[in-house]
Amino acid sequence: MKKPVPLPTDVRLMRMATAWLVVVFVVLAFAGLAGWLLRHPAFELQAITVQGEVDRNNAFIFRTQVLPKLKGNFFSMDLDKTRQAFEAVPWVRMAIVHRDFPNRIRTVLLEHQPIAIWGDEGSNTMVNEQGQVFEASLEDSDAERLPRMKGPEHGSLEVARMYLALNPRFKESNMSIEMIELTSRGSWRVETNNGAWIELGQGTATELTQKLSVFLSTLSQVTASYQRTPAALISADLRHKNGYALHLQGVTTVE
Repeated sequence: MKKPVPLPTDVRLMRMATAWLVVVFVVLAFAGLAGWLLRHPAFELQAITVQGEVDRNNAFIFRTQVLPKLKGNFFSMDLDKTRQAFEAVPWVRMAIVHRDFPNRIRTVLLEHQPIAIWGDEGSNTMVNEQGQVFEASLEDSDAERLPRMKGPEHGSLEVARMYLALNPRFKESNMSIEMIELTSRGSWRVETNNGAWIELGQGTATELTQKLSVFLSTLSQVTASYQRTPAALISADLRHKNGYALHLQGVTTVE
């Protein structure tokens, strides 16, 4: 049996060079095709479709605040930067961006749904349903209907959760929370829609809800004993271990 004869060195080198040339040719061909795609007018961006929640924004806002930030065509546009451009628009909480071949971009938007104003009076900062703080122009209708929340810089989610836990209990007694605050000492206080201040003290949502339920369920009986109604409540302190203190209009503080 004959052994295979090795190819001469020059032949091997020629074959290797040919293989490399083929690879280089293929790479250059793909690069040329990519360059052609990037420059071809058919793939220039023709339209952006906006879907989803757009109650707070309109086409003019997107045209003036988003379009100037968009670069490239259908293939070269950076979708992450496009998403960021939409999310920089006031009231936009989240944007999901898709390519629609051959020359369109489709964006689905989710807007902030405010549940409260965050901070001091006159602030344009709000808290959404996810407990996130955002800034946007506050309409008069929002300013009138939204309660106010205060707390540590990164405590908006905790305050929002406490509000959602306590407010239904107030509504059962024909009241609502006008302002809720988490102090720097971790204590909770509430102002009702009737202007009464209620010191709740420290505790979890479950603990404070139980404490509040006892207070509200006995409030009418206590105020009646002083010839008053719950509407006469000026303030209440629920931080006492075995009861609470009241301040009623025309009556000294009672426990």
